[in-house]
Amino acid sequence: MNAVVTGIGLAMPGALIPSDLTTGTAVGAAPVDPAARIGKKGLRHQDRATQLALCAARDALNSAGLMLGDARMSTQRGGAPVVDAELLVPAESVAVVVSSNFGNLDSVCEVVAAISADHGTRLISPVLAPRLSSNVTASELAIRFGLRGPNVMVCNGATSGLDAVHWATIWLSSGRARHVLVVGVEPANDVVRQLLGHDQPLDGAAALLLETTKAAAGRNAPALAGVDGYLRTGGLADCVSALAGSARAWFAPRNAPASALAGVLRHDLEDRWGPASGALGVLQCAAAVGHFAVGGDGPVYAVSGTDADDAVAGLVLTAPVHTAAGDTVGRP
Repeated sequence: MNAVVTGIGLAMPGALIPSDLTTGTAVGAAPVDPAARIGKKGLRHQDRATQLALCAARDALNSAGLMLGDARMSTQRGGAPVVDAELLVPAESVAVVVSSNFGNLDSVCEVVAAISADHGTRLISPVLAPRLSSNVTASELAIRFGLRGPNVMVCNGATSGLDAVHWATIWLSSGRARHVLVVGVEPANDVVRQLLGHDQPLDGAAALLLETTKAAAGRNAPALAGVDGYLRTGGLADCVSALAGSARAWFAPRNAPASALAGVLRHDLEDRWGPASGALGVLQCAAAVGHFAVGGDGPVYAVSGTDADDAVAGLVLTAPVHTAAGDTVGRP
């Protein structure tokens, strides 16, 4: 089964379009303002990761042609919330998988610190409770956009982003979903900075809309990239060896040795955007879409994880093929 990317969305400081991911940098860029992107209403009690994910996901759904509207929230007479968005496909056909290792860590630490200081839960506001669930970001995406397909949060270390893309392809091939929204997101806050020992970790999100080639063709949705060839190994050398062949470019994990895929154009996104953790794999796929958009050849490899991690994941992305009718499909 060949899956294709038909939509993409970014909520990144210093990157407006996918090709910016390999040319821009977060240094000196203004942080993403979710309120300006998607409206203030409904964001007050959301953590930073969820706010960023909402922005990227909205743009991916719109660019794929699955939704119309800016998804801003307003209140009807009587107080019922209304979202300015119209889903153009059955809600049950759209699944959500989100990858983030630190998404709500600051919320958890905030509550733990309050309980410790007061020796109880007296000072804990009930509005914080949903933010303590690891699945809060994936759940909020489904609620805001009315998506009723399978819903999963992946918190799987260095390979988490590519693992999330892989889960999306499994749902597609098994018929569990017809379209899958994949989001990778990490927030930059004091808790994450202290944990990573890095002053400028990633503060952003990338979203992809994946579907089968058949589903995309059935609604005349142009493919932006093909997704194929996922694997997971115990080390970097094994992974790149299994992927090695005719790659025209690859997205490498940070500090990958120069001998790995020597001679192949290499991009290290974390050098530009800071440690990306669970968002890295999705960010790499988004950058591959940018590579193809400016005329780059495929295949392109995305690799996350190093020998210092518990695993290394790799994914093959292929350039879209233009058909005689002018549409595009993923290269098999």
